[in-house]
Amino acid sequence: MNRVLLGYVRRVDAFNRRLGRLMMYGLFVMMGILLWSSISKTFFRPSLWTLEMAQFALTAYYIIGGPYSLQLGSNVRMDLLYGSWSPRTKTWVDAFSVFALIFYLCVLLYGAVTSSAYALGYFGDRPFAFFGQLGWAFVTGGPGAVAEMTGHLERSYSSWRPYMAPIKIVMTVGIFLMLLQALSEFCKDILRLRGALPPEFEDGEKVEGEVL
Repeated sequence: MNRVLLGYVRRVDAFNRRLGRLMMYGLFVMMGILLWSSISKTFFRPSLWTLEMAQFALTAYYIIGGPYSLQLGSNVRMDLLYGSWSPRTKTWVDAFSVFALIFYLCVLLYGAVTSSAYALGYFGDRPFAFFGQLGWAFVTGGPGAVAEMTGHLERSYSSWRPYMAPIKIVMTVGIFLMLLQALSEFCKDILRLRGALPPEFEDGEKVEGEVL
């Protein structure tokens, strides 16, 4: 069992670490968008797309990079009593906290999938089945079959009126990755209580043998 948990931790942590490192450069994307917004307002006609595009970029930045932040233990904590507890007590409290987070993320993921399906024109009550059918349609019929299954695509109410499906799908993927990372943290707590967690995973300081 310990080997199974450790294998899961290694794979999830490695994937989210690489993706999180990549998303760090999203900061420069946001800077470029906001810089162009300032330039266009000063010297040209104001661009309609810059404000919402910056919001979308920020959303992708923090929601895709969130699992890596959780892995490193960079999330905000209030240390009132925690610092004075024993390592074992801290682990038990961490395990309970992560379990509550997992429950919350499951609810959030259901809402995200439902909202993404709505953005693609599905108004039923089985969004997971809809995405399953959408995936099968893509495999068997390609993009044309997918286009036939989607209904009226949701758009923003702004003057730019972008389609909402892309950013909602990005948010859904980010929440799913956060759920996987939360499960990884829960597995670490279990392994730590059993005394089977390798030192490389302590406090998120080392992943795959490389010091961060």
